[in-house]
Amino acid sequence: MKPFAVLTLIATAAALASCQSSPRIIDEGGPSRQATGVEGSWVDPNGIVSTFAGGTFSTRTTDTNQLLASGNYVKTSPTLVEINMTSLVRNTQSKVACALVTQNQLNCTTDAGAQFSLARRG
Repeated sequence: MKPFAVLTLIATAAALASCQSSPRIIDEGGPSRQATGVEGSWVDPNGIVSTFAGGTFSTRTTDTNQLLASGNYVKTSPTLVEINMTSLVRNTQSKVACALVTQNQLNCTTDAGAQFSLARRG
């Protein structure tokens, strides 16, 4: 093959390669997706983990995974949640109102007036 023909083929291949677009990356909401609403796991300053999933609520210890409280929750607005829960430790029922102040902080008030905050668990 003549050198001119080889150079023409290489130049054509390079030109065609430069026309290709880069591969499309499709975000299907994997683990790096930023969470929205209260769905997911939250932790209090004592390390107790609360989980919101599909309308159910639970609180467990981190060391033994012992269930401390359970119940359900209702979103009353995009940033407000009402929890109806039963404490298995105290054998009592209570309501808790929570406000999503940022995507990573949930401020809550019990029906008895006690206040606490939860941080989204990464």
